[in-house]
Amino acid sequence: MPVGAVISQGRVPVKVWSELADVEPQALDQLVNTANLPCVFKHIAVMPDVHLGIGATIGSVIPTKNAIIPAAVGVDIGCGMLAVKTQFDSAALEGRLKRIRENIERAIPLGPSQHHLPLKEAERWMGWKEFSNCHRAVQELAQKARAQLGTLGGGNHFIELCLDTEDRVWIMLHSGSRHIGKTLAERHIQAAKGLLRQTLQSLPDPNLAYLVKGTSEFQAYWHDLQWAQAYAYENRQLLLDLVLRATEKGLGGREAVVPELVVNCHHNYAAIERHFGEKVYITRKGAVKAAQGEMGIIPGSMGTRSFIVRGKGNAEAFDSCSHGAGRRMSRSEARRTFSAEDLCRQTAGVECRKDTGVVDEIPQAYKDIDVVMRHQSDLVEVVAELKQVLCVKG
Repeated sequence: MPVGAVISQGRVPVKVWSELADVEPQALDQLVNTANLPCVFKHIAVMPDVHLGIGATIGSVIPTKNAIIPAAVGVDIGCGMLAVKTQFDSAALEGRLKRIRENIERAIPLGPSQHHLPLKEAERWMGWKEFSNCHRAVQELAQKARAQLGTLGGGNHFIELCLDTEDRVWIMLHSGSRHIGKTLAERHIQAAKGLLRQTLQSLPDPNLAYLVKGTSEFQAYWHDLQWAQAYAYENRQLLLDLVLRATEKGLGGREAVVPELVVNCHHNYAAIERHFGEKVYITRKGAVKAAQGEMGIIPGSMGTRSFIVRGKGNAEAFDSCSHGAGRRMSRSEARRTFSAEDLCRQTAGVECRKDTGVVDEIPQAYKDIDVVMRHQSDLVEVVAELKQVLCVKG
């Protein structure tokens, strides 16, 4: 569908690919606050998985001129998805899913944990050459950052095996820049807020504090942002290597997994792009780039469907699409509302944890992925439709 609604209360319009009734009032307030910033260009595009965030709304695409908002990028810099189509079909997984899940959980540190020693591939990453130029506050975290390269993280990060509608097996994972990215983000968000206080500038939300191009603070953040985004991308590549080995072992080790298609994309990041004839900074806060022909990943929740998509290059959306189903209730509300028994019912047929520790990730805590996909039919076309059969959560 085309734009579902336009909010005009801000300095620039907010164009929403959803019905306004499906957007929380607090998220609408956030969007208007962001639209009132003097650095925002043209309009804000809001994806159909929109929901409340910290400062900036999740599911928003924010174009800015000569400035960037660190809290809009967020604390999981470079968080994103990787998906691989393999040569196997469902018969290869028959009776082996539990063993594959156990192999993955043994091979990959989950939650806040890390490898005992950095992976050899992590030590060889070229990005370490630039690490000494990152914020001084993270220099003491070098060893931890090395040991966390190739780890999953917690929250909504996951590793899945899926089947598409042609019975082919896909591997899909979701992770970001781990502790090092969070620390860098927090330092620069505080720097932006500090500058806001110094200039006595008033904003409706301090989390919308922005850094202006040409300042040393902007330059430092832009450097660290690019470094953390590269780290997140590499993290997913190394995670894939570990998942491939664990899957091959679980399948009996007789045949290597052959990636037939690989998609690796950020959905929390900023980049310089050209839109409406001008170079601008595009911040995708829970959104995927969907330029003409560009591949992307839109996951549902554990137990529902996910989609591999190809962008249509919609200029009004700044060549973007949603990054998932989007939460319809907070984690704390989900824990109050649902039980482990509810989780078991809603993830029937999926090899995964089914305990209270992950009940906040229950499918009903998320929006209906089918509705989300209908709302962005003018942003992407579906290349493959996937259904999870195995899910590992951090």
